[in-house]
Amino acid sequence: MNLERQARFWLIGLAINLVGLYLLRGVLLPFVAGMAVAYLLDPICDRLEKWGLSRTMATSVLTVSFLLLVAVALMLLVPVIAGQLANLVERSPAFATTLREQISHLLAVVESRVDPAIVERIHTALAGSADRLFSWVTDAVAGVLTGGAAVANTLSLLVVTPVVSFYLLRDWDRIASTVDGWLPPATAPTLRQLAREVDMTLAGFLRGQGTVCLVLGVFYALGLSLAGLDFGLVIGVIAGVLSFIPYFGSIVGLLLSVGLAILQFKAWLPVVIIAGIFFAGQALEGYVLTPRLVGRSIGLHPVWVIFAILAGGALFGFVGVLLAVPVAAVVGVGARFALARYLASSYYGGEGGPKA
Repeated sequence: MNLERQARFWLIGLAINLVGLYLLRGVLLPFVAGMAVAYLLDPICDRLEKWGLSRTMATSVLTVSFLLLVAVALMLLVPVIAGQLANLVERSPAFATTLREQISHLLAVVESRVDPAIVERIHTALAGSADRLFSWVTDAVAGVLTGGAAVANTLSLLVVTPVVSFYLLRDWDRIASTVDGWLPPATAPTLRQLAREVDMTLAGFLRGQGTVCLVLGVFYALGLSLAGLDFGLVIGVIAGVLSFIPYFGSIVGLLLSVGLAILQFKAWLPVVIIAGIFFAGQALEGYVLTPRLVGRSIGLHPVWVIFAILAGGALFGFVGVLLAVPVAAVVGVGARFALARYLASSYYGGEGGPKA
């Protein structure tokens, strides 16, 4: 089989897989989540095997321990977060009234210094904006909490994901060996090396960035709660989770917390303190956590990660978000390999010319 036929074969296979992924995106969430859990726990399972446990026993111990840890975390956090969300929905009309008053006060200040016609256009544009904003937030929160699709996805995650992760984790080595046997003999060494690079990149990013998210979530939640912000725990958790997307969690958390602080406090000092918490968290992430836990050797640039997550979410929904980082790792390793081959070829150095 020549190079052209091989390329056609793999491109057709890739197209079929993408179409299938798009058509089945509504039911893939628990399976993708189970695969992610199995991938993250496989090194620990290998360590338990070296200590003398069978693969099935090691898988059972790990799965039960992981489920218990998640259950304890949910029992501790969910009631508090649900209470704060309910309080936020209940107080949203009061926040809308406060925002209207502050906008009116701002317009009164502007009115004395700006042409009345411009002020009237600003007033018309802002009229009802606060009510619409809080109505949208309330409807969105209510939809997330009570939507039928959300309930179905949550039940599938709770029931199907543990089963999928157990069987994948138990058979992980056998599956990897089977897939390795499918590799073309002529290119198998190169493909294995690329697979090892993808594994190192993906494992380094997922485990490192996951630890960064956990530390930042705890830091923001404790800091905002100690600063007196009413919904500090919720905003801290949101900012920590969204920190998986570089810089995104800090920006969203800063905007949410400062906006609520302006509505809650009458003085500016608490607002400045709350903003300072996020600037301190950004410094902690950029100068301590990311260099030590993630590092620069994994080869995933933050801009590339952001693009991959946004593109995956736009194409395949939440399943695309989960698959974005693995796909980004594969594409990144493939691009570096292709670039190295190009720099070592005659296309770059010319016939008989110097090669990189």
